[in-house]
Amino acid sequence: MEPGISNQSFIFSYTDFTLLGFPGISRWRPLLAIPFFSVYLVILSGNSLIIHLIYTEKTLHSPMYLLISVLFTISITISTAILPKFLLDLLFHLNQVSLTGCLLQMFSIYFMSICESSVILIMSLDRYVAICRPLRYHNIMTKRFLISLTVIVIIRNCLFICPLVALTSMVHFCRSNIILHFACENMALLSLGCGDTTKPQIAGLIVRILVNGLDVGLLLLSYSTILYTAMKTVTGKSRHKALNTCGTHLLVAMVLYVNGLASSIVLRMDTILSTDVKNLFTALYLIAPASLYPFIYGLRVSDIKKSLVKYWKK
Repeated sequence: MEPGISNQSFIFSYTDFTLLGFPGISRWRPLLAIPFFSVYLVILSGNSLIIHLIYTEKTLHSPMYLLISVLFTISITISTAILPKFLLDLLFHLNQVSLTGCLLQMFSIYFMSICESSVILIMSLDRYVAICRPLRYHNIMTKRFLISLTVIVIIRNCLFICPLVALTSMVHFCRSNIILHFACENMALLSLGCGDTTKPQIAGLIVRILVNGLDVGLLLLSYSTILYTAMKTVTGKSRHKALNTCGTHLLVAMVLYVNGLASSIVLRMDTILSTDVKNLFTALYLIAPASLYPFIYGLRVSDIKKSLVKYWKK
């Protein structure tokens, strides 16, 4: 029988936890505040600037740019759900969190992460209609249609995330109250559980497979159709613009899904990689895309680039 686990273990359960990200470098942890705070500043400033440009520039008031602004808003939300708490931990050792707070953070991170994937999928739908059904674009991509898609996304996300969080909340956490992570990540929290944690682990795996599998599959189908149509019917500058825009969206999708796949693989390599490496890959998945999006869209989308130049000249 493992130390600390008795017959009463399934009655007792910790309700307060300590988040301890990057435990292997405890002596140098305060120095991590410098890169993480710098990245957070880049996320806030870069994403907010382009959201402001899209809001103020009338030439950017189209569904595609609206979706880009939504994607940037989600990026800020995910980062804000994680980084301020982590920075307070690094600088002032304010790393205590209740079980309720931990579950709320978990829900926020996973809910918004699936929203991020959903928005990228809707972007591919927008480009499909614009290139493959150009004459019907304004009839299809209406505000009412976008609101309907938003409602569907919210319902889908709740159906995926609520059962996962509910199953996690039912686990008895008696092994320890120290979460070796900088955020309330599902696998890190479940590692503290006593008894059978198979259900929440399977639920988390199913959610990841369904979301990534479905979204990536539809994304590839959409862009392969777009590529075929663009090469067959669109010519000259219009083809170049269409392929450049779609290439930008694909680059963003690749950044998100490749980081997500790498994080998922690393988190399940319990005996090979250290906790610090797992923390690093999770940080790359949750935070790195948000810091890269403004640069990708700012440099590759001509209308946004022109608006940025115009803004700086003012």
